[in-house]
Amino acid sequence: MRLILNLIWLVFAGFWMALAYLVAGIICCVLIITIPFGIASFRIANYALWPFGRTIVDRRGAGVGSLLGNVIWIVFAGFWLAIGHIITGIALCVTIIGIPLGLANFKLIPVSLMPLGKTIVPVDRGAEAYYRP
Repeated sequence: MRLILNLIWLVFAGFWMALAYLVAGIICCVLIITIPFGIASFRIANYALWPFGRTIVDRRGAGVGSLLGNVIWIVFAGFWLAIGHIITGIALCVTIIGIPLGLANFKLIPVSLMPLGKTIVPVDRGAEAYYRP
């Protein structure tokens, strides 16, 4: 079922959303100081391309740097990417088949607003497997 949903997602929303994240990542990588934002954008582009079967968890010990970086990200890129997810999610929820795809779009909004300090993990393995105390 995940494969089918991911393929439908790729055609109707995933390719365009991943392309938007790639553009944001390339723009962020132009300046040396914004390379962490570019890397986060590329990571989210991968997730936006194939979201079913994966989830987002907070990384322990992300710190104040992630918080400050997320504030800067919201101002310059996150707000616009979140609007893209909202518009695409609403458009996909118009049909019954598109509802799971719209919900996946809404699931991407928090990470599009605050990507730093997040990790993308498979749903099959618990998030606890990715943390070491």
